[in-house]
Amino acid sequence: MIKKITLIVLILLSAFVNADAQKKKAWHKPFYDAEPYHFGFSFSLGRMGFVINHSDEFNKLDTVYSVEYSGGALFGASMVANAKLTENLDARIIPGLLFSQRTLKYMLHDDVASKVLRTHNMNIETTLLQFPTLIKYRAIRESNYRPYVTLGVNPVFDLAARKKIKAEDKPKIRLNKFDLYLEASVGLDNYLKYFKYSTELKFSYGLMNVAKNDNTEFTKAFSRLGSKMVTLLIHFE
Repeated sequence: MIKKITLIVLILLSAFVNADAQKKKAWHKPFYDAEPYHFGFSFSLGRMGFVINHSDEFNKLDTVYSVEYSGGALFGASMVANAKLTENLDARIIPGLLFSQRTLKYMLHDDVASKVLRTHNMNIETTLLQFPTLIKYRAIRESNYRPYVTLGVNPVFDLAARKKIKAEDKPKIRLNKFDLYLEASVGLDNYLKYFKYSTELKFSYGLMNVAKNDNTEFTKAFSRLGSKMVTLLIHFE
């Protein structure tokens, strides 16, 4: 008897699940993607680091023995402007500000004849005025979700690059004010009743050498000092 009741319950549950799965969920904002323009804002949270390429003369330096970096937290806010190009392609520009601090960790010889090393940390503050310009490819919308990928470039201006270096922080290198990032991301559009929000994971790679040459061993150690970022974004449009 118990087996029969269990079987009946399982059949009823299976029928209920199948019937529920077949129901079409109500589409929120069904004509949203037909509009030619969208505007909104976004918040960013992530990590920022360096890409270190040593120079040919690095092993010949007297004072600098090694140099590494420690990445720092990244946060910011931006505006969003989106223009529809085709059914699946959008053009986007997302100007905003990003804030971070990274650390360059130098191991130094105070005396060339000595094997004793000391650590000198340079805290590099960064305030980026950015202008990401992207192409967004959207897959077919499924119910209230639509996955997408983006690809583009991001010219940035470091507003902290000309900040006065305090005496207690010296020696300290400066960064060049301009950089250009190549950016790619994956994300998911979520359509709610009154607005759309998107979650996006973005990877950014700086193409320029950001170390400003000051003719000291601290910059001679690099053939190139680049930047990189991994960012989680939440867009509201």
